[in-house]
Amino acid sequence: MIHQQLCKQLIVSDTKNQFIIDKKPSKSVSSSIDKILVQAFECAEDENYSDALRLYDLALKKEPNNVGVLVDKGATLQNMGKFKLAITYYDKALLVSPDHLDALLNKGATLHSDQKYLEAIDCYDRAMNVDKKSAIALAYKGLSLGEMGELEDAIKHFKKALDIDKYYELANVSKGLAQELLKDLQK
Repeated sequence: MIHQQLCKQLIVSDTKNQFIIDKKPSKSVSSSIDKILVQAFECAEDENYSDALRLYDLALKKEPNNVGVLVDKGATLQNMGKFKLAITYYDKALLVSPDHLDALLNKGATLHSDQKYLEAIDCYDRAMNVDKKSAIALAYKGLSLGEMGELEDAIKHFKKALDIDKYYELANVSKGLAQELLKDLQK
């Protein structure tokens, strides 16, 4: 695909500390990083994760504490199923910005995927301390509670998420499933 070709061009074009994108040298570090991130996102969207990771490494070489890059690299690793490594990058982002909502939510989701539900819930609680109206944090916490068998609490969290965003499909579907499971258990 064209995105893969562009990704490969970017990876090999770190010459004289200037990134060459579409054969044009970048004029500033932040501009070059923005362009790299666009390309990395496109690579990740195409499931070309190895090239996306190389692009994130290029960006981190210039700005090692760029929280957005750290989170995006973590998300790519998470998509690859490399949960421990993904958490490492979310933790690095949280060291720079302890209240970064995306880092907290993504770390929680990764912990959930790794069946570490209590640790995931801790991340969602921290996210809700940052943003009290985070429907995502509430719904994700509900999912972890549901996995632990705490269906009534899970349903409460799905309802709270729907109070914030009545169209939030994950919360709506999950609430329905949890209610069905609870009914089946009560029979």
